[in-house]
Amino acid sequence: MLRTSSYTIYVDLPGNTSEMLLVHGYQGTYDKVSRRVAMFVRALERRRPPKPLYGNWSDEPGPEEQPGTPSDQAIEILKQRGYLTELSHEAETEHFAGIVGKLHERSMRQMPNYIFMPTYDCNLRCAYCFQDHMRTDRRFSHLLRVMSAEMIDRIFLGMQQIEALHGHSGDGPRHRNIGFFGGEPLLATCRPAVERIIDRALADGTASFWAVTNATELDAYEDLLRPDRLAGLQITLDGPPGEHDQRRIYADGSGSFARIAENISLALSHQVAVSIRLNLDRNNIHLMPALADEIKARGWDRQRRFSVYSAPIRAENGKTDAKTTFDSWELEQTLASLRESHPSLAVIGGPDDIIKSNARKLFDQPGAAAPSFQESFCSAHTRMYIFDVFADIYACWERTGDPQVRIGKIGDDGSLSLNLPVQNLWRSRTVASNPACRQCRYALQCGGGCAVLALGKTGRYHANFCDGFASRFRNGVAEAYQAHVQGAPAAATAERVSDL
Repeated sequence: MLRTSSYTIYVDLPGNTSEMLLVHGYQGTYDKVSRRVAMFVRALERRRPPKPLYGNWSDEPGPEEQPGTPSDQAIEILKQRGYLTELSHEAETEHFAGIVGKLHERSMRQMPNYIFMPTYDCNLRCAYCFQDHMRTDRRFSHLLRVMSAEMIDRIFLGMQQIEALHGHSGDGPRHRNIGFFGGEPLLATCRPAVERIIDRALADGTASFWAVTNATELDAYEDLLRPDRLAGLQITLDGPPGEHDQRRIYADGSGSFARIAENISLALSHQVAVSIRLNLDRNNIHLMPALADEIKARGWDRQRRFSVYSAPIRAENGKTDAKTTFDSWELEQTLASLRESHPSLAVIGGPDDIIKSNARKLFDQPGAAAPSFQESFCSAHTRMYIFDVFADIYACWERTGDPQVRIGKIGDDGSLSLNLPVQNLWRSRTVASNPACRQCRYALQCGGGCAVLALGKTGRYHANFCDGFASRFRNGVAEAYQAHVQGAPAAATAERVSDL
């Protein structure tokens, strides 16, 4: 029996009362159809579709708005595009799980991504930091050393075995993606370790390098700030100078904005990509217009490789009041409201810019390939390997230093030892590994959400963390359509360090 696919997404188009957008969750199709056709598709749905963002579905079409039956040709097209199916709900769910499995297998065969943590130490004391206990609790003081040359050489031996696990064996040239994280990885004291890691990687082949850094001591790396060395940096600001200096502070309580701003300008002068991350909550978001003005005054927004994106602060370390935080959907809405009265905020990207950018390309370029699917939220579930100062290996940078989630270790002789139960726990998480995501029409658009946040909310890794994604997706696509119709210039999306 013909029915609507369980993975059909309906997007109301603002300012367009005669048409709707249909999106298919696993075929990746986007089609603008008449509202009558959309109502026909909706009428065949066995479960109620999400509430539209603009207006409401009527319970039953009135006499003058009966959807009717499209032509046989139109129905055939709707079937080909995935919106109608003859599969039962159960059979389609299994079909979806099979697609997810193939996508995940393909991701696992890609070259691993590596992150080195030269130290767990940090010179700042940010109240919301999830690692703050490492610098304030004496029981963790042993973690605050710097990675040794011997440890670096050991790790590079183990990397060859990791690559073999992913189907990349052999002694020939290879290209590696290597990031630096901490603690603060670019402390001046870490300079010898960082330089040795870069030199070792380039001796083996080609490599791309990036870092997540607070940038307070970035000037110690000036000669490494270049496109063929440290090519990309993610740097955090928490507001204009006065607000930032109350949040991102040194151990003595002094602020860090002036030093960071100097080093942002330094990095940009060397043609390094700088992605500014703004950690926002209900207490600092109203100051974003002042920060936007600061960015413009310094001329950063005129640099081709500069971008700004925002992210909600999460109440994860026991010090942050959850009432002061946003989820991503709330943050997106609040930023949109602020932009109405502060046009300068256009320089600051929102959490959903990538959704809007992907949809805008499809509207502007008919026939363009649909965005890539996310069968997992991030590469913690496929090919991320994070090495700390002890050559311990982790899958997620938000859970380093905890032996219970360690996925492996590089031995003294460079041999790889994996903790298979923990490794499999991380690497098997996909949108088909829990019942909620397996049946969700948005699953391959969001990847199931962050595992760490799901763990904090439900106590399980293999659970969903939706973060308002359904509303965010429909709103983002609708906004992209509106911008397309109005002919507004396509906005540049923030360049994340993982893209470098």
